[in-house]
Amino acid sequence: MHQLKIAAILMCAISGAATSSAWAQQAAAPAPAKPAAAPVKGFTPPASSKGQTIDSIAVVVNDDVITRNEVAARIKAVEQRMKAQNVPLPDPADLRRQLLERMIVERAQMQLAKEMGVRVDDQTLDRAIGRIAEQQKMTIQDLRNQMEKEGTPFAAFREEIRDEIIMQRLREHEVDAKIQISDSEVDNFLEAEKAAANEQVELNLSQILVRIPENSSPEQIAARRARAEEVSRQLRTGADFAKMAATYSDASDALNGGEIGWRNSDRLPPLFTEQLLKLKAGQITPIIKSNTGFHILKVVDRRTAAQAQAVDAVQQTHARHILLKVTPTMSAAEAKRKLLELKERLDNKAAKFEDLARLFSNDGSASKGGDLGWLYPGDTVPEFEAAMNGLKPGQVSDPIETSFGFHLIEVLERKSDDVSKEKQRNAARNALRERKLEEATESWAREVRDRAYVEFRPDDQ
Repeated sequence: MHQLKIAAILMCAISGAATSSAWAQQAAAPAPAKPAAAPVKGFTPPASSKGQTIDSIAVVVNDDVITRNEVAARIKAVEQRMKAQNVPLPDPADLRRQLLERMIVERAQMQLAKEMGVRVDDQTLDRAIGRIAEQQKMTIQDLRNQMEKEGTPFAAFREEIRDEIIMQRLREHEVDAKIQISDSEVDNFLEAEKAAANEQVELNLSQILVRIPENSSPEQIAARRARAEEVSRQLRTGADFAKMAATYSDASDALNGGEIGWRNSDRLPPLFTEQLLKLKAGQITPIIKSNTGFHILKVVDRRTAAQAQAVDAVQQTHARHILLKVTPTMSAAEAKRKLLELKERLDNKAAKFEDLARLFSNDGSASKGGDLGWLYPGDTVPEFEAAMNGLKPGQVSDPIETSFGFHLIEVLERKSDDVSKEKQRNAARNALRERKLEEATESWAREVRDRAYVEFRPDDQ
């Protein structure tokens, strides 16, 4: 359930049922002089129950109320979540105070959204719930079943999502749209990033892992260490690291020669970094023991983050493709065969690539003759990028399979640019916006709370 709420960007627990406007109006009015006044509908039982109160007001927020049952439901939901995550529970009084304040802020913001006419129609809500289900690899019916199994009516879940979308739209209007980033701020940010990049180190690594099975005996651990020591000995006497990895390593990358690739040093486990930063390119660590097993790491190469950015900037490729998707009417074999036929026509100069793309491609780029524009590293899926990088300008690939289907790829041209200044500045502007957004949102929320009329009701009222 917690994961579903994270996927939905929900509040930290389920809000209670919304109170009626009639009750809100009565709650804001002066209390009647006589206790025997007529009960408010929905919050006191009929006369047969001897006047026992089943709910009461905890807080009045402008012309709305938060009831004690709503507060209790929120506390229960948060406690369940914290217990499931093994997070120590705070003092009950502190937890209640924090959650009540959060509910006041939420209620005040929802009232503001209503005043401003912010609404979410059912069609938009259905699309949002569909995306949530898709992210969780569920159908909507599976999602409904899961929610109800965990005690949350699906209708209540829908309204939570609606409220969260309303809140997002309100914040976009009140906060996001008002954040301004000056050119001088972008310049300062890029200078600071450049200085930091000159200090950061990236390492191109390969590894050999001799895994320790779970629940291993001391004798088994000793045997695994002896295996690692034998590997280390052979490496010191000149054995090829890639061959040793393919022979002895238990890691998933063993058959690739143990190749891990480029990693930023500050994102590696400190256990590894301590040894790796001492080494030059081509050197190998001593045996390093972790909870997983015994590791031997090789520094294939090293560079600063600034050098890495310069390298990445070089590979800009202008490419186009023809995509055939696998469907019930088009098998993988048929798609591949069809692309081989198209490639033969291209090789024989019997057709133009852009004409075939317009006729046969299942991609949105078909109307542009398959043109994908200028691509940066990481803009496409790995299989596509690897095939594209292996082509010379003017060369067409064989059929390439990716998660989208089968492609014919043609590289039109390449250029070595200075990482597109515009792209750098846009990235810097977005980073600065994210920094400002959190502070601005908090400040705005505090202003909305301060403007609200809030009246706390005693427990006996």
